[in-house]
Amino acid sequence: MKLFRFKSNQTKPKKGQPRKRVVPIWRRPWAAPVAIAVTISFLAGSSWWVFQSGQAERWVSQAKWHVIAVSGRLGFTVQDILVEGRRETKQTDLLKAIRLARGAPIFAFDLDAARERVEALPWVRHATIQRQLPDTIYLRITERRPLALWQHKRRFSLIDETGSVITRKNIARFSGLLVVVGKKAPKHASGIIRVLSTEPGLLKKVKAAVWVGDRRWNIRLTGGIDVRLPEDNPAGAWQRLAEYDHKHNVLSRNVTVLDLRQPDRLIVRTRAQPDKQIPARKGRET
Repeated sequence: MKLFRFKSNQTKPKKGQPRKRVVPIWRRPWAAPVAIAVTISFLAGSSWWVFQSGQAERWVSQAKWHVIAVSGRLGFTVQDILVEGRRETKQTDLLKAIRLARGAPIFAFDLDAARERVEALPWVRHATIQRQLPDTIYLRITERRPLALWQHKRRFSLIDETGSVITRKNIARFSGLLVVVGKKAPKHASGIIRVLSTEPGLLKKVKAAVWVGDRRWNIRLTGGIDVRLPEDNPAGAWQRLAEYDHKHNVLSRNVTVLDLRQPDRLIVRTRAQPDKQIPARKGRET
């Protein structure tokens, strides 16, 4: 939890002087009437907006802002901004989006407009903003979770689990994430990551996943091996490769392509050698 607290101009009492008893603003005699007046003003404004027009609307608007100004003079002003959930979003960017200054009337703050500005920030997926009377604005944000790096037209972008781009700046620290390649790869990235994660041993060898023909994936492994997964049941093919490698150590051989698109066999292409087929059920070594 991060707390942005504005500095106070109040001076501390000198040594030996008794401290003044501070009465919370909401317990002061005029606090309740002011809150009631502001509430009535907003309700009246909403009702008149529906049934009146022209001069009446202008009068209601003037009355509303007059009440807000009075509430500010009585102490209902912004002194603190309490923020929860911020990890990647910069504090300066967040405060710029909120657009609040110390001492501004708290009832003048447009919560919906501020929420829209905050949710427009790159890392923010959802935001909730509330007034906590008498003087605090509470902001809770849910940030997007990085899923993979998307390579497209020689540019890298950080994407989330929905396939949306989070940012293209300062993403070197996310180099450990899977790289997905292809124009529409982000849309399908979460699905292939779930498939690859079913075999942790193989996952460690994955360098990138390439979306091919807008219908299936090729998986690039360390050592320059290209694994061609089928359009249908890629999870089953991935599991089949793990079994082949466990029995025949196929990934340690001089291979460049492992084609799993046919459900009953594994087609192996080695360097400078013709393709060899391994029947899926017999498990014969190459």
